[in-house]
Amino acid sequence: MEDILETYALPYDPEIPLICMNEQPVQLLDHSRPPQMLKPGQVQKEDYEYIRKGSCSLFMFTEPLAGWRHVQASERRTKSDWALQIQELLEVDYPEAKRIRLVMDNLNTHTISSLYETFAPEQALARNG
Repeated sequence: MEDILETYALPYDPEIPLICMNEQPVQLLDHSRPPQMLKPGQVQKEDYEYIRKGSCSLFMFTEPLAGWRHVQASERRTKSDWALQIQELLEVDYPEAKRIRLVMDNLNTHTISSLYETFAPEQALARNG
């Protein structure tokens, strides 16, 4: 925990951005009955019954010191999905960064092996570098 707090306390460096990453499963829901139109001054009423329309995973990256964030939905949460998100972070969002400090939890898909399972060894090593 102290390592993370020390990382957060580092001065801002745009060449070595500090990126926080999280992913979260989300239920996709629909109304079982159409919402009723309200008249001005009325409190909105919503039925608690819903229809489940599946689920997805949200991948969220933020650079708090720069005010940047990126959220993307994915049908699943696999090692490959995570590795592809890291690829996009490095190649699309931060292609000019010398290095990226990535703060994330220890979910089973957030591993170096995910990169090696998704990319050729030389590509995985470059992303791990």
